[in-house]
Amino acid sequence: MPQANKKHVNKYQEFDHKNFPSGTKGVWVDEKSEGRYSLIEEEICLPAAVIRETAIRNNLNWMQQFANHHQVRLSPHGKTTMTPALFSQQLDAGAWGITVATPAQAETAALAGAKHILMANQLVGKANMALIARLMRQHDVSFYCCVDSCENAAQLNDYFAQASLTLNVLIEYGVPGGRCGCRNHAEVETLAGVIQAAQGLTLHGIEVYEGVIHGADAEDQIRLFLRDAVMLVEQLAEKKLIAVPHPIVTGAGSAWYDIVAEEFSAYPHLNAIIRPGCYLIHDTGIYQDAQHQVMSRARTNQGYACELGGDLASALEVWAYVLSMPEPCKAVIGMGKRDVAFDAGLPIPERAFRNGQPLEIQGLEATHIMDQHTFVNVPAGTDLKVGDILVFSTSHPCLTFDKWRYLCVADDNDTVSRFVDTRF
Repeated sequence: MPQANKKHVNKYQEFDHKNFPSGTKGVWVDEKSEGRYSLIEEEICLPAAVIRETAIRNNLNWMQQFANHHQVRLSPHGKTTMTPALFSQQLDAGAWGITVATPAQAETAALAGAKHILMANQLVGKANMALIARLMRQHDVSFYCCVDSCENAAQLNDYFAQASLTLNVLIEYGVPGGRCGCRNHAEVETLAGVIQAAQGLTLHGIEVYEGVIHGADAEDQIRLFLRDAVMLVEQLAEKKLIAVPHPIVTGAGSAWYDIVAEEFSAYPHLNAIIRPGCYLIHDTGIYQDAQHQVMSRARTNQGYACELGGDLASALEVWAYVLSMPEPCKAVIGMGKRDVAFDAGLPIPERAFRNGQPLEIQGLEATHIMDQHTFVNVPAGTDLKVGDILVFSTSHPCLTFDKWRYLCVADDNDTVSRFVDTRF
């Protein structure tokens, strides 16, 4: 397989805390500190979103080794973090490219240095097409998007042919009741014929999203679906409807990436790409549960995930103060829906500090969340006071990241030496 692009240029400027924009929701620091800020010594205003450097490095290496072993390319979905600095780390670690959901996200990926950008979505609308055309011209990126209708293919061809550009497209193949996509082989082949006749389009392969398949026999259904997608790619190539030397077959969200990698690894002549996004940040909720299933399948089937050693680690925390203890066994925390995800479970209290010293907080549980406040149940006899710091883990990292313009990057001593900016 061709090697991943190892060199890229991040066109975003490094964040300079000394020139922090006034009024920005993000990280406010103690000006007396000189480039390093202690969270436990209260040198950063709270609440603050924090990512753990050690966990990020662990997760980067773990998933890249997993992809390399299966001889599939890794194109992580950038929608999870939308953080250029993290895109750069993923590319430096060996990622083939960055996956996105929108043209605006594609621009962020290009400015972060990605040379391969896969938009796992349909490209619709003239302004969106214009943005992609500009990226193709100005940043020399290989851009791919999905198409699942003859109408969209005609619209894309009209725009890009007139612009004297050729757009790389993937036919999205879906399941009944699922998301976007053609629903059968006949629809795929008809669309492939339309694309072949289009001056402004080139068909590169098939894209799928297996995460919409559920049920007790989901794994079996997913394996059959993936094999069917590969069969479609090979049929289209045999009929010369895909003319590129190594057609693309791509799938895999963050729950079934192991099954997708296993199935695609059987076809080394194809350009197989997996697109998990949440592995980099991970969590203590829905993605931890999904990863437990990955490891369970690996133990059952002697999969490579168990041979790798270690596992993905939750990298995201939100730090906040105890604001009030208005009733026995109840604490109100200065962190709410504006600061942390709550759609897939409430944040989980993990650690606590007072005057730089750790506290024992076993049994604390978040029970309710409002815009700026989280209510926590405090067991009787627990030593918790107003002004104490609570550190929370989260579920579904996407919806915590998109609430912050800047995040702290902390070492194992809870010291922050750099900040990363998001581009939601």
